[in-house]
Amino acid sequence: MRRASLAIAPPEIDKGSPDDGDVARALVAGEPWAAAAVWNAHAPKVFRIVARVLGPGADAEDMTQEVFARVFSRVSGLRDPDALGSFIFSVTVRMLKWELRRRRVRRILQLSDAAELPEQPVDPADSEAREALARLYAILDTLSADDRTAFVLRHMEGMSLPEIAEAVGVSLATVKRRLGRATERVTSLVEHDTSLSAYCVKEEARDAP
Repeated sequence: MRRASLAIAPPEIDKGSPDDGDVARALVAGEPWAAAAVWNAHAPKVFRIVARVLGPGADAEDMTQEVFARVFSRVSGLRDPDALGSFIFSVTVRMLKWELRRRRVRRILQLSDAAELPEQPVDPADSEAREALARLYAILDTLSADDRTAFVLRHMEGMSLPEIAEAVGVSLATVKRRLGRATERVTSLVEHDTSLSAYCVKEEARDAP
């Protein structure tokens, strides 16, 4: 049975926009409004990150719900209630890395076509952009889970290197190595892809003064 589509749940009680610490403590205490408050505050960001990391064809709604199921089951062990946002983000990153590794194994065993976009009607005006996006994610599929996560968080989410290091639980030097390796590979493959390189040239020309 398919789970419900992503939607922002209305809070049952107006708590005057409580901060993360108050919400986390209420969640642990079993307050009925707390789960909706957590979802309202953090689900949109988690959904966006999941969609960007996994790419076209991914069921970002299902993954987002799985992330919050994990968060709700483990929040009682959160040592610092004020760090709820960081906790949710770290859970998201761990689950994304697990999913990327699972996909890679399945591709190696030729059991999955997850790298392909689903068949669906495409407006002619969108076909070029969709093709470019599909090619970009095919390139990202060649990266390791760690390198891909670092690349997306930096170049698609705009996170700083210290923020990425904290989120994935590694040193700043490790993030720099992963990001450098990923950026070098993606840049090289993009330059050798006729469709992507042409698209990048057009974007540069459009932004030029």
